Amino acid sequence: MSRVCTQALNFELRAGESLLEGLERTGHAVEYQCRSGYCGSCRTPLLEGSVSYQQTPLAFVAAGDILPCCCQPQGDIILDLDTEQVKKQA
Repeated sequence: MSRVCTQALNFELRAGESLLEGLERTGHAVEYQCRSGYCGSCRTPLLEGSVSYQQTPLAFVAAGDILPCCCQPQGDIILDLDTEQVKKQA
């Protein structure tokens, strides 16, 4: 499993879990619409590591950005998500 690090916390992705699903599970507030790479709403800065896409996303992805809804980390990654992007746990 890949380890994901943000400014707020570190976690491991579960088997079969997308990066977006892992971020949601751990309380990160990531915007999204399509969950398949069409809209680009979930665009997130990648600070370290690499990801791959099964299919090239239709949304524009600039160098240094990823789409968590449709990418798979290739090993451990570090994302530029800060503590303000983590939902308060009730």
